[in-house]
Amino acid sequence: MAKAPAQDPIPEDIARMGFEEAMKELDSIVRSLEGGQVKLDEAVTKYTRGSLLKRHCEAKLADAKMKVEKITQAGKALGLEPMDEA
Repeated sequence: MAKAPAQDPIPEDIARMGFEEAMKELDSIVRSLEGGQVKLDEAVTKYTRGSLLKRHCEAKLADAKMKVEKITQAGKALGLEPMDEA
């Protein structure tokens, strides 16, 4: 069975970003690429950075989901009921 290719490490400047900041930059990259006015070399560079930003955002979301699940499980273990939204 073939191995999946190793992923590039997330650069430090991206790793320091919060979710919202990374999404904002990713959105900007997508808009510029969709505009079609970017030269090929710049498009490849932007696509690569966008790919890294996407991975970073996915990791942030996965981490948040895990924290919410831990809180939910802890609440159930304590016998807490979910709040009614009124």
